[in-house]
Amino acid sequence: MAKKRQQIVIPKEKAVFWLDKNGHWQNENGKFEHKRIIDYFHSCIKKDQHGYYLAQTNDNYQEKVYFHYEDQALFVIDVIQGNDVTLVLNTKKRVKLKPKKLFIKGDSLYMRVEDEIVKFSEQGLMNLANLLEDENDQLYIRFKNRRYSISNLK
Repeated sequence: MAKKRQQIVIPKEKAVFWLDKNGHWQNENGKFEHKRIIDYFHSCIKKDQHGYYLAQTNDNYQEKVYFHYEDQALFVIDVIQGNDVTLVLNTKKRVKLKPKKLFIKGDSLYMRVEDEIVKFSEQGLMNLANLLEDENDQLYIRFKNRRYSISNLK
């Protein structure tokens, strides 16, 4: 019979790291620098009814560390263009581009994905730039021979 793992839950008020508005992990010493640690943290992001947390399972316990984030917890970090456009999130999840779900807030581009909002990182936006058009202060995206207006939320 499998031994039940103890669950350790750390509330976000006690988390010693956070995700900044650009999708970079930070702690009191500044921005994380080690790519393997950064990638690991991103890959551990999960969500439940209490919010976003990092999940880790060891032999004896499961750990959930809820964390603060300055804007969004999910970011588009890469764009794969082919017949479709696939967005690669910081969690490594892949989602299809939905032009009608894009919007601008401030100087940032976002997309609604089901009940979540993902923000385009600087790199993700650069990888999408060839599909974007700016005309008379209105941003558009050209996708599958159609042009979609991107709404601007104030």
